[in-house]
Amino acid sequence: MSDTHFGFSTVDEQAKAERVRGVFDSVASKYDVMNDLMSLGLHRFWKAYTVGVARVRPGDVVLDIAGGTGDLARAFAGPAGARGLVVHTDINEAMLRQGRDRLLDAGLVLPSLLCDGESLPFATGSFDLVSVAFGLRNMTHKEKALAEMARVLKPGGRLLVLEFSKVAAPLAKAYDWYSFNVLPRIGRWVAGDGESYRYLAESIRVHPDQETLKAMMKTAGFGHVDVHNLSAGVVALHVGIKC
Repeated sequence: MSDTHFGFSTVDEQAKAERVRGVFDSVASKYDVMNDLMSLGLHRFWKAYTVGVARVRPGDVVLDIAGGTGDLARAFAGPAGARGLVVHTDINEAMLRQGRDRLLDAGLVLPSLLCDGESLPFATGSFDLVSVAFGLRNMTHKEKALAEMARVLKPGGRLLVLEFSKVAAPLAKAYDWYSFNVLPRIGRWVAGDGESYRYLAESIRVHPDQETLKAMMKTAGFGHVDVHNLSAGVVALHVGIKC
């Protein structure tokens, strides 16, 4: 068994999978509230921007990986329409249940499947669009996950990766202070779990930066990759077109 990162710690791969599962089991019920508090509401802008760039069309078949509480799946379902299909997935059962329930509350009956982004249970060339928002950094084998996303896309299909990235240098010190001093306190007060939010802050620091992730996507089979920096690089949207 190989070692990998769990935040700033080094653990074996099986231990990481179990500990990531524990993090999201712990935060699932407060996930949306915490997103609003941690990002000062900016996560809504980041997701809305992603939906705009996605330009989902009537009849499109869309896969949302690590879809969590279903924000993107819900937004994609409208433009995909009755002729299209949006598949909502997550590796964490607690998060998937939260998303499924929210989708049902919104009057949407979408397939909600428990599945691993590194081993997708879909046929090659099945989707027009694949999205993953704030999920790639928690995957152990990111190269394998990106290759799987490329595999299930149709030729010319697009992958949208919305993820925390490397913030602009003038903001780095303030961002670090906020991440490691404020976020765990908010997590402890609101979700009763400061350590999970410390892990989330650490996981951002060991995630590939904008240019590294762009190169990884090209290696995985995306011939063209655009990078959209949002909020001074706190978040980046990578858009890849499958060869």
